[in-house]
Amino acid sequence: MKVIRKLMFFIAVVLVQVLVCNNIHLFDYAMPMIYVYFLMMFRRDYPRWGILLWCFALGITLDAFSNTPGVASASATLIGLLQPFIFAPFIQRDSLDDMDPDMHSMGFSKFAIYSLIIVFIYCLVFYSLEMFGFFNWVEWLLCIGGSTALTYVLILIIENFRK
Repeated sequence: MKVIRKLMFFIAVVLVQVLVCNNIHLFDYAMPMIYVYFLMMFRRDYPRWGILLWCFALGITLDAFSNTPGVASASATLIGLLQPFIFAPFIQRDSLDDMDPDMHSMGFSKFAIYSLIIVFIYCLVFYSLEMFGFFNWVEWLLCIGGSTALTYVLILIIENFRK
């Protein structure tokens, strides 16, 4: 049952990203990457191989629809690798093993910092791979900063309405 819910969430995130978010480019630098929300929502006891598989599948699907060969899949797989380690410091040791990383169970401030770290790392890797050079580092910084800010605000809004 949980796998079916995760698959439905996967499909919804891909559709929203491909049909809506890929067409939004604020000031030609900021693009919302709402699918990062999917990458950061794996519970504490989720198997690491499962996280990597889901993240790679999401990345390769978005690469196919967004014409970014390998960029999204590499970035998403890296986040899948780092997510358990980034999530661990924000929870108590005696908390439940099946704890979800959400605003309700973590608290607003911990969730906000956790999501900012995930979104920033994703945008940093994504735009570094996409531009594949630092010849225009001002544009690189603007893309990272703008996309991080826009994605971060959207994730906080979605999480606030979700609960």
